[in-house]
Amino acid sequence: MRIVGLTEAEKTNILENLLKRSPNQYGKYEDTVNEIIENVKEKKDQALFEYTERFDGVHITKESFLVTKEEIEEAYQEVDAHLVEIIRRALKNIRDYHEKQVRYSWFDSKPDGTMLGQKITALSRVGVYVPGGKAVYPSSVLMNILPAKVAGVEKIVMTTPPGKDGRVYPVTLVAANEAGVDEIYKVGGAQAIAALAYGTESIKKVDKIVGPGNIFVALAKKAVYGHVSIDSIAGPSEILVLADETANPRFVAADLLSQAEHDEMASAILVTTSEELAKKVSEEVDGFVKVLSRKEIIQKSLDSYGYILVADSMEDAIDVTNEIASEHLEIVTKNPFDTMTRIKNAGAIFLGEYSSEPLGDYFAGPNHVLPTNGTAKFFSPLSVDDFIKKSSIISYSREALEKIHTDIEDFAKAEKLTAHANSIAVRFE
Repeated sequence: MRIVGLTEAEKTNILENLLKRSPNQYGKYEDTVNEIIENVKEKKDQALFEYTERFDGVHITKESFLVTKEEIEEAYQEVDAHLVEIIRRALKNIRDYHEKQVRYSWFDSKPDGTMLGQKITALSRVGVYVPGGKAVYPSSVLMNILPAKVAGVEKIVMTTPPGKDGRVYPVTLVAANEAGVDEIYKVGGAQAIAALAYGTESIKKVDKIVGPGNIFVALAKKAVYGHVSIDSIAGPSEILVLADETANPRFVAADLLSQAEHDEMASAILVTTSEELAKKVSEEVDGFVKVLSRKEIIQKSLDSYGYILVADSMEDAIDVTNEIASEHLEIVTKNPFDTMTRIKNAGAIFLGEYSSEPLGDYFAGPNHVLPTNGTAKFFSPLSVDDFIKKSSIISYSREALEKIHTDIEDFAKAEKLTAHANSIAVRFE
């Protein structure tokens, strides 16, 4: 891996390079995505079947579109029983963590006749997109469905592209069934997002769409936002390890590569105050790359978006860490908990050398759907909050309103909104 000294100029160059990975940079695909969306809006199911045959090489009909109970039962026969148990243990951890996020309605009454409050209501229908293609992601199935279930969403609809045999990956079906999905449809890509957003004969329109996908899925979610809600426009995966001289270089190298193997645009960065650690980590990375199965992808990722930054001080290291605002942040320092208190921007923070990033991907419980491309400066991980909405409650008695009605009328008149003022005034004529 390249080792560079941390300077203001280098920091600027790195931040600009990382931003090239944003889905916002892929405008050349927007016309194609918009065409797909409009076609689905017009032709509905027929468009979905045509695109599935064109892009996935699978002939789907109305009869084979919805995954059946028999297909789910068959999936259990094909998935190793030990893996099913692991999924169930992970599911429990994820559900337990998200249950602590549940919010409740509240109401505040006062003796003067005023009552204010906030009513919490779960969304009615949510669409979950699960990628197919190159890899299988049962962990993403759990992470997207479980917070919706905990929030109390009435109907959870999943879409995922079928394999060449016209079936959904068995482990995907098992994870979805264990998490409590209601319906699963065999369709992927931008066409699936359009179906969830606008509805077809088979798929009823949802209120929100969540889940990762390729650039076409990301741009489709961006295009339908406003007609429905979405979780985020996710970019390629990224990890930043913040370490001092106490870190184990072999562990750090392994953790950097855990994200670099996702795809060629993934980012892996080490920020350290130790030149010795930097050199050792670079050597360990070279050794791992030679033997790992996805070495071509890893090498391209490292060549384009991999860095080892050597900072003069821990303060400088923390500053650049906050600027990059990584999706995953590992802190491996003498006192990681103290270092963590100075971190403002990160999707998920892993503390200590035994809190490796894959722990969060699969098993610990916190959600692995995280803000990318620096959006951790203002976005949060997927949570129960993403599947609820809040309504303000306002109730005033005549006596309570009488004390303040002239204030409201004067405020309205100051904005030259006389009908607003009149709406209050008529009650005291």
